[in-house]
Amino acid sequence: MPSWTVRRTGLPLLSLRCVDCRSESATTGEGRFRVNANGGRLDVWLLVRCVDCDRTNKLTVHERAAVGSFDPAVLDGYHANDLDLVTSRLLDPALARRHHFTLDWRDAWRLDAPTVPIDHAWPIGSKVVFDAPVPLHPDRLLARGLGLSRSEVARRIKADVSLRRPRNTDFAFTLMPV
Repeated sequence: MPSWTVRRTGLPLLSLRCVDCRSESATTGEGRFRVNANGGRLDVWLLVRCVDCDRTNKLTVHERAAVGSFDPAVLDGYHANDLDLVTSRLLDPALARRHHFTLDWRDAWRLDAPTVPIDHAWPIGSKVVFDAPVPLHPDRLLARGLGLSRSEVARRIKADVSLRRPRNTDFAFTLMPV
């Protein structure tokens, strides 16, 4: 059976409290940086917007860093609002810790899973491949892909990882017959 793939469909929301409306969600939108130069030093911020009131907030990516310390390609990426650079900074755990936010992946991923052939020999082995580091509970992911309840997944799936702990790296599983 071919492998299943978890793909990112967009950038996740940030669980970050707004100072104006107290909403708990923010978005990076299309992904924009603000770069400010002062005396050979650069400040770089990732701009985020409250989903409820549209208030813009800045998350510090670099503060008072020497211009010469930047790779020219990265600096160009900041100026051009490169989406891959936005994604890598947004997924940086140090940035999340520094600004006290978590990522909400609810509507930012999809599962590409082949259907399980009825006439296939049992047990059926496969693996889940993550194209993006989307943290998911394997039991919920497998239940969604197979159309089973989580309790039935617990009974019928043998995996090389804990099914109840979130993960964002590849794993293999075997679907046992009923």
